[in-house]
Amino acid sequence: MDYTSVASNGQVNVTLMTTPQTTVTDKPDWVSYFIKNPSTGQFVHTTYFKVPADTQVNITILGYDGCTPLRNPYWGHVTGTFTQSGQKNVADVSIFNGKKYGPVVPVSTLDSWANCSVQHTFAIPGLGLNVPVASPPTVAENNALCGTSPCVANTDDQALAPHSVVTFSFRTPKDGGTFRWQCFVPCGGGYVDGNGGPMGTPGYMMGQMEVQA
Repeated sequence: MDYTSVASNGQVNVTLMTTPQTTVTDKPDWVSYFIKNPSTGQFVHTTYFKVPADTQVNITILGYDGCTPLRNPYWGHVTGTFTQSGQKNVADVSIFNGKKYGPVVPVSTLDSWANCSVQHTFAIPGLGLNVPVASPPTVAENNALCGTSPCVANTDDQALAPHSVVTFSFRTPKDGGTFRWQCFVPCGGGYVDGNGGPMGTPGYMMGQMEVQA
């Protein structure tokens, strides 16, 4: 997904979505990421995107999946980011509970063992960036997740599906390059240690960011 043409004033906005299933593929029970096409506004099943070098990338993640505890609490820490208010190593989080959005809260750490709080992570190890993607926190919300992907609001169950909105920013390097990004929650259900399936497959829970100089 090429975002280079929509960058403006040294910034570019990129929107991703997590889903509890991938009904648009032959792996309908796999969790996945989707990326919004900046030209059409439609969410596309891909995990590859391109952004300009030396640019502020403003990420929005719409998190429609339920919670899964992190194996390593390190991945519950936000690193390598800043917010629109200038806070470093923080992401802004709001939860839609099926009826209304909660307040936007700055988050630096999510403890997925203390409560139902993390569904996936968005990490770019080559840039020292990691963001735990908050999940809807209650059992009722986790039992009312959207049923088809992508989770766009074109049917009642999707429009009212509980989800999180996670926003943060980072700056791309001045030199071009290719950077792997990955979810580090063991979300590959049915695979040894949860690390197979979507966890190890490009297009699902891992992808690539190309930085164009």
